[in-house]
Amino acid sequence: MAKVGVVMGSTSDLPIVQKALDTLDAYGVEYQVRVLSAHRCPKEAAEFAQQAQTSGFQVLIAAAGMAAHLAGALAANTVLPVIGIPCKSSSFDGWDALLATVQMPSGIPVATVAVDGAKNAALLAIEILALHDGQLAAKLREARIADKDKVLQADEALNKPTK
Repeated sequence: MAKVGVVMGSTSDLPIVQKALDTLDAYGVEYQVRVLSAHRCPKEAAEFAQQAQTSGFQVLIAAAGMAAHLAGALAANTVLPVIGIPCKSSSFDGWDALLATVQMPSGIPVATVAVDGAKNAALLAIEILALHDGQLAAKLREARIADKDKVLQADEALNKPTK
């Protein structure tokens, strides 16, 4: 059963969302991907969010550009954690999407990652799931150690004495 629902406003967001999907795949987290627009099919988006918990989802990720109301529209219709990915568009360099995603009214929170920050959205979803999944928590710890080791190796290589 899919634990993470990944929703995008249109398929034009797929190149960004793919980074989240790749990250979820790397951690072995099951997900379902949907294309639902907060503006073009608001009823269907609301119904998806309302049924998400009973459908087995534990976290939702929503990616949208421009007005970027998708994450907020989903969050308004579920008590599950919602993570918003504001997507860069040709207008305003992604600022419009960032502000629309992060500026939620009190009582309807949306965790928001950086513009086009799909990998971090997936990692945040995995961290939420890892609260009750020791294997995921262990994978996250291993990844952090591997990332640290890469940085320290790069530092060592850069600071080798020259002859």
